[in-house]
Amino acid sequence: MRPCRRAGPGNPTAIPIEELETAVRQGDVEWWGERSDIPEILARATVYVLASYREGLSKALIEAAAAGLPLVTTDTTGCRDVVRDGENGLLVPPRDAGALAVAIARLLDDPELRERLGKAARADAEARYGIDGIIAAQLALY
Repeated sequence: MRPCRRAGPGNPTAIPIEELETAVRQGDVEWWGERSDIPEILARATVYVLASYREGLSKALIEAAAAGLPLVTTDTTGCRDVVRDGENGLLVPPRDAGALAVAIARLLDDPELRERLGKAARADAEARYGIDGIIAAQLALY
């Protein structure tokens, strides 16, 4: 399966819908469209992957971490703010499909590593992004 940018007319970097539909028909891409059942999807996932070229602080990564998933993402600003390589997920160079595939395979092949990274991701999400962590950070500002 090849990566797919967000589809839609509001995204200037989106691929044309016709190209996306062709890729789906050919079996190159699985496209689910807009979804509202993200908690259920995350609960069924084994690994969370965000192959971003550039990113702010990714709420999606934080949500996946809070769901206890091991994370695979690119070593870019924002992503590396959430993922600490080898601690709560794996970082790979941006635009390196080979490294991304190796990291995903590593987690799929190693249930103990998945469990360790997923638990650490959950603990980190609670500590850094949970309500108690946010309140503590706000109070520290004052």
